[in-house]
Amino acid sequence: MPTRFLKPHEANQAAMAAYMRHQFDFLGVKTSERRQLTRPVIKASRQLTSAEFSNWLQFYYDQPEREYQYVAIDLALANVRRLTLAQYQWCQQQVTVKAWWDSVDAWRKVLATYIWQHQALATLGPAYLTAEDMWLRRVGITLQLTQKTATNRAYLTQAITANLSDDAFFIQKAIGWALRDYSKAEPAWVRDFLQSHQLSTLARREASKYL
Repeated sequence: MPTRFLKPHEANQAAMAAYMRHQFDFLGVKTSERRQLTRPVIKASRQLTSAEFSNWLQFYYDQPEREYQYVAIDLALANVRRLTLAQYQWCQQQVTVKAWWDSVDAWRKVLATYIWQHQALATLGPAYLTAEDMWLRRVGITLQLTQKTATNRAYLTQAITANLSDDAFFIQKAIGWALRDYSKAEPAWVRDFLQSHQLSTLARREASKYL
C-alpha cells in the first residue's frame, strides 16, 4: 500500500505556498529532500503490478499537499518505460488537475518521453494542439524540447501557429521557449521563422535569447 512518507517542515510552508500564489498547501519539504525520500518509493514502485502502480499514482496525486503531486509525477517518469497507453492517458488527464506551471511542465517530460519512446508524435501529438485547455496546449507547444535536430518542424510550426492568437502568458512563454530551445540546434531556421511570423513581444524576446 502507498503511504504518506513526507514529514511537514512548518518553517518552509508559508514561503513555498506564496511562491505558488497560495494555490496549494505545502508540507514545506524542499526539492532535494523530497527526491531523496522518494528514492525508496520509486524503487518499490518498480516491483508493482501495472494495476498496483496505477493505484499508487492516483493515491499520491490525490493527496492535498503539493509535494505529493510531485511524487506522483516522479514515479510516472521513473516508470515511463513500462507505462501502458491507459496510464499515459491518465497522466495526460492530470495535466489539467491541480494545474499550474510546475506540475504541467513536469508532466510534459513524462508525456514527451513516452511519445518519443513509442515514436508516436504523429498519433498522440496532434490532440494537444487543438485542446480547449490552455495547459494541454502548452504541453503540445513544448513537447519537443531537447529534441534538437530530431525536432519535427512541421509539428512545431503547427503547434505555434495554432496558438499565436492566444495572448495567455503561459502560451506565449511556451512559444518562445520552444523556439529558443530549437535555436540551439537550428538558429537559421528560427531566425527565418521569426521573420515570417507575427509573434508577441514576449514570445519573440524569449525565442531570440540565443540568436
